[in-house]
Amino acid sequence: MSNTTPAPAATATAGDPTTGKRRILLTGVTGFLGQAVLRSLLETTEDTHVTAVIRPKGSVPGAKRLEGLLRKPVFATWVEKVGGGDREKAADVFRSRVDVLEGDLTDMPAIDRPLDVVIHSASSVSFDPPIDEAFRTNVGGARNLYEALLASGQDPHVIHVSTAYVGGAAKGLRQEGSLDHTVDWRTEFDAALAARERVEAESRRPETLRGQMRSARLRDGRMGPKAVASAAEDARSAWVDERLVDFGRTRAQSVGWTDIYTFTKAMAERVAEELWAGNGHRLSVVRPSIIESALRSPYPGWIDGYKVADPLIMAYGRGMLPEFPGLADSILDVIPVDFVVNVIVALATQDVSRRGDDAYYQVVSGASNPLPLHVMFSAVRSYFLEHPLEDEKGEKIAVPEWSFPAVEMIEQRFRIKELSAKAGAAVVAQLPATTRTRAWTTQLHKATSGLTTLRKYIELYRLYTKTEMVFDDANTRALREELPASFLAEHDFDVHDIDWSDFFRNHHLPAITELTKAYSRRKAALRSRAGRPVEITEKPGALAVFDLDGTVIASNVVRQYVDVVRATRPRREWPGEIAAVLASVPGYLRADQRDRSELIRMVNRRYKGYRAEELRALMQGELGTRIRASIRPEALELIERHRAAGHRTVLVSGALDLLVEPLRDLFDDVIATPMDADADGVLTGYLATPPLVDEARGNWLLKYADGQGADLSVSSGYGDSLADAAWLELVGTPTAINPDLGLFSLAKKKRWQILEW
Repeated sequence: MSNTTPAPAATATAGDPTTGKRRILLTGVTGFLGQAVLRSLLETTEDTHVTAVIRPKGSVPGAKRLEGLLRKPVFATWVEKVGGGDREKAADVFRSRVDVLEGDLTDMPAIDRPLDVVIHSASSVSFDPPIDEAFRTNVGGARNLYEALLASGQDPHVIHVSTAYVGGAAKGLRQEGSLDHTVDWRTEFDAALAARERVEAESRRPETLRGQMRSARLRDGRMGPKAVASAAEDARSAWVDERLVDFGRTRAQSVGWTDIYTFTKAMAERVAEELWAGNGHRLSVVRPSIIESALRSPYPGWIDGYKVADPLIMAYGRGMLPEFPGLADSILDVIPVDFVVNVIVALATQDVSRRGDDAYYQVVSGASNPLPLHVMFSAVRSYFLEHPLEDEKGEKIAVPEWSFPAVEMIEQRFRIKELSAKAGAAVVAQLPATTRTRAWTTQLHKATSGLTTLRKYIELYRLYTKTEMVFDDANTRALREELPASFLAEHDFDVHDIDWSDFFRNHHLPAITELTKAYSRRKAALRSRAGRPVEITEKPGALAVFDLDGTVIASNVVRQYVDVVRATRPRREWPGEIAAVLASVPGYLRADQRDRSELIRMVNRRYKGYRAEELRALMQGELGTRIRASIRPEALELIERHRAAGHRTVLVSGALDLLVEPLRDLFDDVIATPMDADADGVLTGYLATPPLVDEARGNWLLKYADGQGADLSVSSGYGDSLADAAWLELVGTPTAINPDLGLFSLAKKKRWQILEW
């Protein structure tokens, strides 16, 4: 389809005749570009009223989310200007100039107010989302917006924000104007949504599910069958998303686009052309290249989170990227965010007459002020040589020189490192949990996730860093020539003004470095909090729930049995019985990996033939004294602090109830495992009830808390094993004590407190 014919008379109105204001609908207001557009409209115009399309998030309504933007740095100068630093005063002005059309573009509400201009900047900015999500957001959202506009019967000027990369994989000069292709957006949209249904069906095949269940049992079996089922279902969902990501990437490349992002943005342009311009309405298309931090406005270096090139830049600064995946002499087309904003604001507020193919504006730098990749690298390297980042030990990180080898060679190197790190993690996972192995687990996890992330970034961005495309900006330059000097004094977008070395060294790199440092400070604060003593305050309805083995005491059920043997058998029988126990240890370990209940049953079978009274007497004598003395000092102090705070203390153990008698006075309730005995009081070796471990303990805890009128959200829990995770997740303050590697990894992921006793 071509859009070269000027649309019929579609002169923008001067605004609402009752207020004199130009009425603008803005989508994507919470995004990087949308925030900056709204700020510019508020700060540099007086005759505009903005309606923002914004969806509620959870229980937070759209209006509340919108007003929350005033706390962001981008609005700081405007808040100061209109409110004198008084945020409430600024909020009143904000409400008078901005209102909300609450909803989502994927479920667009009716447009019930008059409009002069529509700025459509909302989209998914991920380069590799699942194909159905990308089409539903980027293409379906545009379709819903333009259909709602048509249904409203209005004729606003639509400014559709796209990307310069919509032309797909190509070489040479990419001119402005409507794209020349024959791909039908409706067919692709329907196929993308249907892809999920097909992949969902494929994910439920028995052969697919069996593999996921096997992996889940190996990893999470100790948490219980529900945890295994949940992990298997999570793996299935992740598998579906990965397949749909591959669907999107492959389909995009099969029709000539670099990725699903650029493909769906191209399809969205065609939606705008067909549904809006094709029905005689005015359409302008703004195509920025890679948007990065501001050159001038709202202040030099303003940015809201990492953008396209930034993760790779910071990986280089941290010494993680010894080579760069790109062609040294390719053009990296970067544009400051305020240049894009100024073009949009010009189209929205100035009398511009351009129509048809002349109304496609590539806001780019490659044709007028090119930035070769090696120039960017020189600026980045010199900056980090002068301002090196520091590692976790406070040592300055030295950055390497790049030789720009083949992209494929870099990918191969990263893949080898990634596989090596994963293999190391698999080996360490089989080792006993110690301070050292936990440190190894952390290091290997960081290495694996870092390498995997970098490899994905390299795969995604290599087509942008080895491109031979140059984007023309003739229409954008012509637009600038039409604008009054008074407008350009505040909103200029002449790319000749950009000194790339100065931009990177003095604006962009300091900004993203500060983002990185802020992130590191937050992580350090979390680590610091994780190592502090547990804070205990009076909280009505609070429980303090303790595991026994490995938590309150350093012993375990096998060691307890050996202690009983030594206390009840003649010395001459010790070697034989202990040797039998040792021979069973490999089986015990395998059982413990499969199911904690199985281990407890196996060990407790050895008590067959003991008399209950005999064991009870032992617990009242020397053996009980030894068990009492084995309580960890830190555990004893913590129990006392909880009791002093008025918390109900509970000990829950899979050990025999007879063996925990010496600890009963320390807790309000002690729950352990009873064993059947015959009429003579001789233990049968069979448990009277299933042991309260993993998710069985969680189910018990829910009922116990309900019966006690307790509040688990203000309660605390202490455990040492991955099997404990099933019930630790139920309390408000879970703590891992000398955790095994499974619980250690989970606690790190969930940011639970980890204590070494």
